[in-house]
Amino acid sequence: MIYPIVKFGNPVLEREAEDVTEFDTSDLHQFLEDMFESMYAAKGVGLAAPQIGFSRKIAVIDVSNGENPADKLVLINPKILTSEGKQEGEEGCLSIPGFREQVKRGKRVTIRARNVKGEEFEMMGEDLLARAFLHETD
Repeated sequence: MIYPIVKFGNPVLEREAEDVTEFDTSDLHQFLEDMFESMYAAKGVGLAAPQIGFSRKIAVIDVSNGENPADKLVLINPKILTSEGKQEGEEGCLSIPGFREQVKRGKRVTIRARNVKGEEFEMMGEDLLARAFLHETD
């Protein structure tokens, strides 16, 4: 199912999302599939659950734009652990159509999150992936 993207100004984007407490359910698996489908339909690299109207701490990221299934990332209850170095680049946001701006971000970012099974993991990303980690969690 492709969800419509919530636009800037919607209250769901302004409040802190809720932690996910139930993992590895059929509903969660389906929701994640729907998130990826919605992100690809909107031509995004990342999507956070509040951007489709759900106040949950979930983000999906695919810096390959669907070309490499191994690059699909699911981040549940993500937390930024470290941000090192600097990069500046143009960013857009699916919730603000047509708006792009230069943004300064960390170049190397380490994140802690849970996967669909609820298993905690840490991952380091550089460049575009680091930018996506920061963008989808702020």
